[in-house]
Amino acid sequence: MRTRGGLKIFNGIHKFQQGDDFILLDVNSGAVHMIDALTFEVLDDFDGTNDAHVIGRLSGKYPAAEISEVLDELHQLIDAGELFAPDIDVPPTFASRGVVKSLCLMVAQDCNLRCKYCFGDGGTYGHRAVMSADVGCAAVDFIIKNSGLRRHCEIDFFGGEPLVNFRTVKAVTEYVRRREADTGKIFKLTLTTNGLLLDEKATAWLNANNISLVLSLDGRKEIHDAMRPDISGRGSYDRVVKNFRRTVESRGGENYYLRGTYTRRNLDFTADVLSAHDAGFDILSTEPVVLKNSPLALTYDDLPTIRAEYDRLTDAYLARRREGRGFNFFHFNVDLNNGPCVAKRLSGCGAGHEYFAVAENGDLYPCHQFVGRERYRLGNIFDGVDEGARHWLKYFRESHVLNKPKCRDCWAKFFCSGGCHANADLFNADIREPYDLGCEIQRKRLECAIYVQAKLADETDA
Repeated sequence: MRTRGGLKIFNGIHKFQQGDDFILLDVNSGAVHMIDALTFEVLDDFDGTNDAHVIGRLSGKYPAAEISEVLDELHQLIDAGELFAPDIDVPPTFASRGVVKSLCLMVAQDCNLRCKYCFGDGGTYGHRAVMSADVGCAAVDFIIKNSGLRRHCEIDFFGGEPLVNFRTVKAVTEYVRRREADTGKIFKLTLTTNGLLLDEKATAWLNANNISLVLSLDGRKEIHDAMRPDISGRGSYDRVVKNFRRTVESRGGENYYLRGTYTRRNLDFTADVLSAHDAGFDILSTEPVVLKNSPLALTYDDLPTIRAEYDRLTDAYLARRREGRGFNFFHFNVDLNNGPCVAKRLSGCGAGHEYFAVAENGDLYPCHQFVGRERYRLGNIFDGVDEGARHWLKYFRESHVLNKPKCRDCWAKFFCSGGCHANADLFNADIREPYDLGCEIQRKRLECAIYVQAKLADETDA
């Protein structure tokens, strides 16, 4: 048994208890097993070669025949490659130059809300302005030029509030459709909105142009209104929920998800998730806020409360599923059978080499959260990446979990892919130094997600 940074790692496995159930994850293969209490104890020090030691250690507590039976089953898992699977090496794809797959267009560095926890300085990113149609269309040309033979590409309309600059959203969308016909590329378009300007006319246009939506709602009315007031300081809940309901209904309850944020003010965020579900939305996520030097910021002292709250959310999620009124919670949707390819599991979102953000003036940054951090300005869409910034592309591309010391021995590395680069930079000034508190929260959320999927599979098979 090895201990590092509070994490117990043994031959690439992670085991944990959730309620009365015991779960085993084989880290490198991704195999998950529901196990019993005896197997849980056997795995305290079983390494595939020390059966006699394990039998001797546990013989006073369990019958030797039962211990031997468990050991036989574990050896079968080893033979099947589902226990103590070998480490994953860096795939050869990391050695080659990447292609640009996705852009985030900051079409409005301006906003009609004043969210208390906004990482973008009120949506302005330090510079209030909107993107012209010319810049937006040039960004389309940039991704086409730099996407190589890749056919499928993505563009996200972001802000601030992108509907503040709906004219550019429309112009870029029209240009995308023309360029698809010219090039054979297929674009997925997404727009993130706070909902204040999502009227019937805007909804009809977004639906007609098959634009996916990310809808920002923080849950309960009192929480949302406190966290997301408008410019005059009034709450926004009633107005945006009305618009969100109409929009979701108009697209048959599909092609959207509702995203919330929890802060130190609402550590009982299960109530916010369930409130959103009760309000008529069933594709949901809620994210922990990432802040420094704010009374809303999460702290290590909050971890016991946050962990207990994810347990409550897990129980509530399963209860509603069993009652036949389940909902889709983004962070519980881990794939235990056919997850992402090895490169994706190692590298994550691709920020800084496959994914870029485009500021309103055309400047390139590794992702939307880096906009305004001038150290990470990479170039612009008209001239490409600056020669003096090319080292950043290599650094981001090689910043996968096997090159992050804290990630190498972490059981969650192939699920979180090393965490958010922007958060790491914010707290540690190095994208290879993960944001520790975020890691703690992520590990707990992943345990709940793995448990949910294993439990549902077990109940389906029963």
